[in-house]
Amino acid sequence: MTKKFRGVYTVMITPLDEHGAVDLKALAAFTDWQVRQGIHGLIPLGSTGEFLSLSEDERDGVARTVIETVAGRVPVLIGAGAEDTRECVRLSCKAEAMGADGVMIIPPFYSTPTEDELVHHYRTVASSISIPIMVYNNPATANVDLKPELVKRIAEIDGCDYIKESTLEVTRVRDIIRLAGDNMTVFGGILGFESFVMGAQGWVAVASNIAPGPMARIFELVADERKIDEARALYLHWLPIIQAVGGQAYVAGSKSLLRHMGFGAGAPRPPRLPLPTEQDAAMKKLVQDFGLKFDA
Repeated sequence: MTKKFRGVYTVMITPLDEHGAVDLKALAAFTDWQVRQGIHGLIPLGSTGEFLSLSEDERDGVARTVIETVAGRVPVLIGAGAEDTRECVRLSCKAEAMGADGVMIIPPFYSTPTEDELVHHYRTVASSISIPIMVYNNPATANVDLKPELVKRIAEIDGCDYIKESTLEVTRVRDIIRLAGDNMTVFGGILGFESFVMGAQGWVAVASNIAPGPMARIFELVADERKIDEARALYLHWLPIIQAVGGQAYVAGSKSLLRHMGFGAGAPRPPRLPLPTEQDAAMKKLVQDFGLKFDA
């Protein structure tokens, strides 16, 4: 492992132009802005990046653009989840060849694999690459739940070193740390501040698409400076932004906020649609209230 993953990692939006094509120039500008704003790491081609709505050529362009623009300044993990284990291996090998620092892999999201099948899936992928895997637990989208006891088994696989824990049960962080110990580093997937307090070493965040600096600062205050009260106050201040990109509007909401900040994120791809007028107006007001601006 060349880099230890820690901190707030943005699960990045994928900018589209006015014709609906992937805008790699805009993506490069957005990537550089994220790094300059103080983000600790970047994850393109996650759910927020609409990876299932992109062609393979488009996904390759996104991955290369982020990796090349970052140029080693922060770690880059590529979303490489797939329903077929062989395809997951292929995508993970491709990410490594491009220069990714790691891959994030959600379980196969249709076949509802058993625990033994999940362990086999992750072991097969891990044995095919030399970069670390961030396992992604999101029962709402994967249709399986990687509970702490199963995570302990997966953590015994060499290379499965991180997990994005995306339930609203903060006790999951506690129990994964208790059961897996040093074999698995926990990142919160939805709950940031709460996960940090429970010992998580990172957060894969949607809200850091909008406010990378403040989201990163919440982690630093808790994990590095032990200023819990100050971190809580900052978290509560930014909670309206965090909530605005939570739930079903995580893609459309993020793109709406960024557009009002002056960044051309474009519209989501169908079946996702832009926010209705009333919700979009609420996003515009949030941008004004928080004084948000994209400064390329």
